Order: sequence, then structure tokens, then C-alpha cells
Amino acid sequence: MALQKISFQNSDGHTLIGRLELPADQHPHNFAVFAHCFTCNKNLLAVKNIGKALTSHGFGVLRFDFTGLGESDGDFSDTNFSGNVGDLVAAAKYLEDHHKAPSLIIGHSLGGAAAIFAAAEIPSIKAVATIGAPSNPVHVKHLLRSGVDEILSTGKATVNLSGRDFTIKKQFLDDLETKSLPETAKALRKPLLILHSPQDDTVGINNAEEIYKAAHHPKSFVSLDGADHLLGRKEDSIYTGEVIAGWAKRYLGTLGVQEQGLKTKHQVVASLNEDDGFTTQMKVGNHYMVADEPTSFGGNDFGPSPYKLVSAGLSACTVMTIQMYARRKGWKVDNVEVHTSYSKTHAQDCENCEDTTAKIDTFHREIRLTGDLDDKQKQRIMQIADKCPVHKTLHSETQVISTLLE
Repeated sequence: MALQKISFQNSDGHTLIGRLELPADQHPHNFAVFAHCFTCNKNLLAVKNIGKALTSHGFGVLRFDFTGLGESDGDFSDTNFSGNVGDLVAAAKYLEDHHKAPSLIIGHSLGGAAAIFAAAEIPSIKAVATIGAPSNPVHVKHLLRSGVDEILSTGKATVNLSGRDFTIKKQFLDDLETKSLPETAKALRKPLLILHSPQDDTVGINNAEEIYKAAHHPKSFVSLDGADHLLGRKEDSIYTGEVIAGWAKRYLGTLGVQEQGLKTKHQVVASLNEDDGFTTQMKVGNHYMVADEPTSFGGNDFGPSPYKLVSAGLSACTVMTIQMYARRKGWKVDNVEVHTSYSKTHAQDCENCEDTTAKIDTFHREIRLTGDLDDKQKQRIMQIADKCPVHKTLHSETQVISTLLE
């Protein structure tokens, strides 16, 4: 199972509930911890999409509910920003004890600020990514503006946030005042990626500028142009996850770890969770891929369909075979381009052609050759195309031997 429900305790003894999502072969090259936004939870769609994008690149991702939120124990009204940071440290300790210490930490909104503070306390963290993060935790006060006066005068107030009521106590505000994010970011000295939308009307883009100025290199900024603060559009959260994965690989040395982590005797592993529709995580050798179905078939179109993958194998094998043959013969072939598609069509020659419903699996392949070749050479190359190993496999009698793994 690539998605695991896990639990761990924080420093106050509260049980926190999370989800650990693993890549297809369940042996990630690196682990990441995700800190969700203020009063959100681990199941926010944007959080799940970012996690899936990371696992499709071979990361293991732990997302969990902070104390008093979602499925986790504790009273939210008794929590504060320091407690969130402590929860992240506890999550990192869980990974270290049960899997491998995390090397990447990601935080969204106030979770981004918490991620920077937590990174300073977790030695294994090698890279930090923030999404729509405030440059100072005190920024969250503006979300509580309807109740700040009451909190200061009576010690607590009920505040409605995103349609839900939360009790906020004065100790929460007092704790925010003790935190200086610019100072922490300046002292961090770890690679930092800052993602922020210019249209974010909850945490303004100037916050990204302030964090960027405070931090030391290596630091990067990516504009999430057109996105809202919660990354409500699916394409925005998926893009965010893809960017983080690509950026983090530069600092986490994933290639060597991937080679060591191939712990299956098979060349390809595919994994699909119950609630993922057709979106399938795969590990193909040392490479991570996603397969899917088109939206017209009920999929998300996040990757090629199974038959398109077979067609891709035929196309790739064809161009490799042709170029290998041309080099051996000393023929000048500047480029080979192969277009392949799959369908079921009526057989041109079959034993039961009288049955008008009889169809056969058909791959339509078109080959374009660029180079100084005469007609005889081109004709020979077309013959060689039919000798590519994948072509021969598709034409041969094959067998699939299935075994149930315990």
C-alpha cells in the first residue's frame, strides 16, 4: 500500500495523525515533511496534489494534522505557533525512527513560516520550500482581526475562519510576538525555495520579498502567477509540487540514492490507491513516471495511458534500432522520427473474416527519415524497423505469469 495511515506523539503527549505517501516501489530516495496552512488539515486538496507530485518523482511525503486539527488529539485553543514547530520536529523524529530522517520540509502559508523555524531544529533537513508564507508569524493577526480586541481584553475569543469557528487564546498572540522569521531565515543557511502568487490577497507578495532578502544563498523564488492563496485550482497545486520536486533534487543527491534503492527484482512497479481514480504511480527502472487515462475516459490525464506507453516503447525501440543499424552500415541518418498510435481495427486478413465484428490490436507506425539516403537504403531501413525487439515481441507469442505477493 503506497498510502499509509500513521500516528506519533508530540512533546506534549498528544497523538497526531498523518498520512505517509510513498512512491510506487515504496522505497523513496528522500523523505519530506509537509506543514499545512493555519487551521487547515492534511486532507486539503492542494496538500494532497503537492504530495502526489512529489511521490511521482520518488519522494516519500508525510502530511499530518497539527495538534487539535483534523484527526489529531489536543485542543486547538491551547496550541500556538511554537507548538506547530514542535509538531514538525516530532514528525521528523517519527520518520527518523521508522523510515529515514527527512531531508526536505515544505510549508504552506503559516506552515511555511513554521517550516523555516523547524528546519533550524531538524539537522537532517537539507532543503526548505515555502508556499505563500508570511514573512512574520504575527501576520496571522490580520486573519483574527475580528477578535483581537476581545482576545486582548478577555484572554480568548471565538473567531470564524473559512466558515469554521475556532477559539483563540491570548497565549497564541503572545507566542507570535516572540518569533522573528527574518532572523531565523538569515541564520538557516540551507537551500530555500520561496513560491508565492502575485495575486495572493491573504498573504501579500511582499512577504516573499522580505523572506528572500533575509535568507542567504542558495535561495530561489518562483511566481505562482494566477493562483489563489490556498491553491484552489488543481493545476496550480500540481505545478507547485512539480517545481518543488525538480528544485529539491538539485540539493538532495537523488540519483545515487535511486540506484541504491531499487529493491525489486522487476523492472517496473505500478501502484494505485483506492481514491486515485486511474492516476497510477510507477517506477520504471530508476525513473519515476505517472500513467493515467484521458479525462474523456474518467481520468485526470496526468500521464499517458497504458496503451500509449506500449506505443511509446515501440516508437523508442524503432528509432534506436534504425540508428544503430545506420551507424553500423556507415549511412548518414540525421534524424529518425517515429509516430505510433494504437487502436482495434478490422483485421485485413484473419481466419474468421466473415465475422464483421472481428477486430485485431493494431499499431499504426509512420517513420520519417532525414538524411542523405537513396531509395534502396530507405527500403532496407523500413525492413529493419520491423526487426526492432519490441516489434518482434508484439508479434510473438507471449505469456504473463502472475504471482500474488504477501
